[in-house]
Amino acid sequence: MSEVTITERPPLGIRLLRALGKEPDWSAMTAEQLVAYRDAENRKRASRLGRVVTGCPDRGAAIQWQEVALPGRRLPVRVYRPSSGRDAGRDDLPLVLHVHGGGFVGTAAQSDWVNSHLAARLPAVVVSVEHRLLDQETPLSAAVADGWDVLRHVVAHAAQWGVDPARTAVFGESTGSMVTALAAIRARESGLLLRAQVLVNPAVDLTSTMYDHASFTEHASSPTLTVSYMRLLRRFAVPPGTDPRAMSPLHADDLSGLAPALVVVPTLDPLADHGRCYAERLRAAGTPARLTEYPGATHAFLSMPGVVPQAKAARAEIVEFLRGLLAG
Repeated sequence: MSEVTITERPPLGIRLLRALGKEPDWSAMTAEQLVAYRDAENRKRASRLGRVVTGCPDRGAAIQWQEVALPGRRLPVRVYRPSSGRDAGRDDLPLVLHVHGGGFVGTAAQSDWVNSHLAARLPAVVVSVEHRLLDQETPLSAAVADGWDVLRHVVAHAAQWGVDPARTAVFGESTGSMVTALAAIRARESGLLLRAQVLVNPAVDLTSTMYDHASFTEHASSPTLTVSYMRLLRRFAVPPGTDPRAMSPLHADDLSGLAPALVVVPTLDPLADHGRCYAERLRAAGTPARLTEYPGATHAFLSMPGVVPQAKAARAEIVEFLRGLLAG
């Protein structure tokens, strides 16, 4: 009897979304067109109608925008706190610093579903960084600086934020995982204690080898992330004259002594091998790392619970992982 190979297919909701919208020609997009596209896309992701895809927030969490004064700039952050029960109003909650994905598009509001659930169910204060987005004038180092500076600011002013600085975790998605993985490395070097790091469909390699992984070939035209999108992202992230290794956690010299990691990998993702390889490198360096794969899930699935069923299981795993490591 011959073996039958079953090819994974994206969830039906993702296939419908792909059929309704055509991917732009990223290589031909002008700076003005990129700004217009980004603004329209972010309005859609932050809208009430967009919650059909991005999911409804947990009613047990309060959500508000705040502004953080950082060196040379003021940066918006989206803050999630428990709003009911005995945890509402507490001033000693764990801190989860979150960074959304998208690279040259994206907003903290697209992650309301997962972050509000974390705030209500851990419980914790979740601070999501509305970092500077990539474009021809803004490399990835700007987003990395935004993530790190907000983390340092909140920890240094823990009493004002109502958090226990000794119970801090970082949580990133896609390019946001690159920001938080680099923050975890920098935290070790600066003596800032992190209890945990969560990296969801992480992008961790911006060197010329980033496309050499088998998953890039297998899923080059996946419905929620394509190689052509990644080529534009890399061009913005590490412009000529920039050392891509400095922005690539996968190529960090030393990954030992870092906070325990949960690496979440959707299998239908060009970046799947990035996550697998990074978990392997963390373990080889002696840093505890749990790798969990979600078959049939697509890139950015945690921000699309309305159309990707696996998002709920991933959210539950993240809550369980962080609860164990952030316990008092």
